[in-house]
Amino acid sequence: METTAKKSGLKAKVQRLGSHLSGMVMPNIGAFIAWGVITALFIEAGYFPNEQLATLVSPMLTFLLPLLIAYTGGSMVHGQRGAVVGAIAAMGVIVGSEVPMFIGAMIMGPLGGWCIKKFDDVFQTKIKAGFEMLVNNFSSGLIGFALAVVGFYAIGPVVGSLTNLMAAGVEAIINMRLLPLANIFIEPAKILFLNNAINHGILTPLGADQAAEAGKSILFLLEANPGPGLGVLLAFTLFGKGSAKSSAPGAIIIQFLGGIHEIYFPYVMMKPLLFLAVMGGGIAGTFTFQLLGAGLRAAASPGSIIAILAMTPPDSMLAVIAGVIVGAAVSFLIAMVIIKADNSEEDDLAATQAAVQEAKSASKGQAAVQGGNQEMFGNVNKIIFACDAGMGSSAMGASVLRDKVKKAGINIPVSNSAINNLSDDPNALVVTQEELYDRASQKAPSATFVQVENFMNSPRYDEIVERLSDGPAAGNDGKKLSDDVVEGVADYDRVDHIVFAYEKGKGSANMGATVMKKVLKEHGVSLPVTVAMIQELKDEPSAMIVTVKTETVNAEQQAPSAVHVPVADMVTSEKYDKIVAQLKNK
Repeated sequence: METTAKKSGLKAKVQRLGSHLSGMVMPNIGAFIAWGVITALFIEAGYFPNEQLATLVSPMLTFLLPLLIAYTGGSMVHGQRGAVVGAIAAMGVIVGSEVPMFIGAMIMGPLGGWCIKKFDDVFQTKIKAGFEMLVNNFSSGLIGFALAVVGFYAIGPVVGSLTNLMAAGVEAIINMRLLPLANIFIEPAKILFLNNAINHGILTPLGADQAAEAGKSILFLLEANPGPGLGVLLAFTLFGKGSAKSSAPGAIIIQFLGGIHEIYFPYVMMKPLLFLAVMGGGIAGTFTFQLLGAGLRAAASPGSIIAILAMTPPDSMLAVIAGVIVGAAVSFLIAMVIIKADNSEEDDLAATQAAVQEAKSASKGQAAVQGGNQEMFGNVNKIIFACDAGMGSSAMGASVLRDKVKKAGINIPVSNSAINNLSDDPNALVVTQEELYDRASQKAPSATFVQVENFMNSPRYDEIVERLSDGPAAGNDGKKLSDDVVEGVADYDRVDHIVFAYEKGKGSANMGATVMKKVLKEHGVSLPVTVAMIQELKDEPSAMIVTVKTETVNAEQQAPSAVHVPVADMVTSEKYDKIVAQLKNK
């Protein structure tokens, strides 16, 4: 029992680390694709060689991509200020090394965000009124400067050496023709929801280094190959039973053309022997790629055959197609044998999902709906689908439930999010996959949770809709989002910080924050007051967000759980005294 708990905790920690790594890369995949397209078209060996446009390739690889990663990493830790300091810090490792500094950026970005966050935690409430901009700008600049110097002399050379060492190790594996064996670990890890961590956290940075030298890299194909998943789904299409058979053709379209590999994970989980099928397909596909010299210009994300072929150089086109076909064929043959040899009656996918859910819930002494808010289902005012990256499968699951909720006439927003971006909201219903529940529940322990096996086809959705229909529908309880303070619905007890949010008027927001700090000080109330762009707001129930009236709707959409205060003028609003008086009495 204790060993199982330790394994579960270790898996959650690995997933969390992988999520942080991939979370820095995935939002910037578009930039990687842009770099790959420019490389594919304009370098000397490209489709349309152009010496002038080819000069874009090296600066994008050396500076743009690492800086975007560092900027995103810093933002994940401490918003805009963290992003800026993270990017400054990353310049030190970029200039201080001769190799593309993707791994260095993954270190310096979050480190910069963490350092400025700690500074703000200590000094933000101690800044004298009128000096906020001065202190904020100089603290960012000086901390970024110090980290850039440290990165240049210490971290850059170390990471550069480690990158060279890893690259040499990968090259040695390739030279020994052992690279296919990596799929023994990659394929099971994908199904344990480590796919983004492996692909974008490890293989993409290493592959980019290799592609910079050779013009392509086989590493981009190891996790992205849709062949093994396609083979399993084809086997279910021809030899499966029940809803597994009927849903497999639609899953093929989503997986092979849409690139959402998570769709086939439940099919493998319902018959654990099918791990052998995807492992065999992965090994066969990678062996074919290696044998024929296949590679991609840049990362293909999502792992769609369309995206893969778009990133394939002319000399690898047949090799890539052959590897995908061989991987699918081997996976299909192994899966066919396993499925046909299994005479059990529990081949219905939905029934299997429900049975697995009930068994797991019973073993834990939990209901199907889990979390700190089980008995308050009627108080749910939002539904969030949470997965590792907050894209792909969770977006599709949110779409399915959103349609059901709309048809039931329930006025509740349904969205999707990365687990790392969840906030602890007692009024949120979080739908997540069973393998990710431990991590999600740590991020939002007060939320209501529903675990599912498959985002696209879960019997839990009808249960959710039924239970929400029985209780008061969120959004119909009389709360108006137009002005939380005037309508008297603001929950001041939960407010622990105030944010002045803006889209265009940053100067007014800064001045409004200064006025608010002065009013708070006069009333003896100690609360941090910050300024942020609306697009960078986090959905925090403990936040009070002040905006000009014309921008309040956008702020509410970005952070629906927060307390919102629209004002006609941020500098001279008469509401501030009323707000602070309420905060003082909480």
